[in-house]
Amino acid sequence: MYLTRHPVADGAAWARDGEILPGTFNLGEWLAQPASEATAQLAGSPVAVSAPTGLLAPIEESMEVWAAGVTYLRSRDARMAESTVNDIYQRVYDAERAEVFFKAPGWRVQGHGAPVRVRRDSNWNVPEPELVLVFNAALEIVGYTAGNDVSSRSIEGDNPLYLPQAKYYDGACSLGPGIVVATAAEMRALPIRLVISRDGREIFSGETSTSSMKRTLEDLVTYTGAELSFPRGGFLMTGTGIVPPDEFSLAPGDHVAITVGDLLLENDVEE
Repeated sequence: MYLTRHPVADGAAWARDGEILPGTFNLGEWLAQPASEATAQLAGSPVAVSAPTGLLAPIEESMEVWAAGVTYLRSRDARMAESTVNDIYQRVYDAERAEVFFKAPGWRVQGHGAPVRVRRDSNWNVPEPELVLVFNAALEIVGYTAGNDVSSRSIEGDNPLYLPQAKYYDGACSLGPGIVVATAAEMRALPIRLVISRDGREIFSGETSTSSMKRTLEDLVTYTGAELSFPRGGFLMTGTGIVPPDEFSLAPGDHVAITVGDLLLENDVEE
């Protein structure tokens, strides 16, 4: 099953497999249920009305996006190269405890086709293509979407304590185009691809797979919710295995295309 969120006259509406769900459907309330009950609810017949063509980020405004860092070897290497205190990234990569941090409230998240941004006070910025887990109140993984964890490498590299400024600002998070309802087992080897274009010309591309992750998806969610409740579920970015070369920096006008499994998330960088 596939969930999408669309703009309608009185706000937003969710659709299942291209048909609008009843107006009472709310993703947070759906994720408050055990996975088995939630799946059974979605299996019911939706209202037979085709969804509008427009898309919104597949998240309620009151929900949260969290993120995990240094989950791929390529990410560890990139963090070590950019930082003056690079030993901490090796320690995080090898440690039992995962690195998790807050990324964005739902109302700040951009959807497919909406613009993302780079910080004006940073001269080294990158998109980070990621598998994004959708989990419920019981920390069960129930689906996934594609995500762009736009980041400032210069700010985080200057001092790891600047991580919130490097990761958390207007236009730094996009999700979409929708949510694939799936189990964690179905996400073990999803292909991930990043293509960046400038002035209509491809300037960078890269590929990886979720099979290259150091940690399991379940462990990442467990650490995120270890001492933190998510009564309406949440979203977790799982880290990136694709990092452009050090001489590259994202610029206004660039086009970013991220593919996770069969999902394609596209955003332009705001001028």
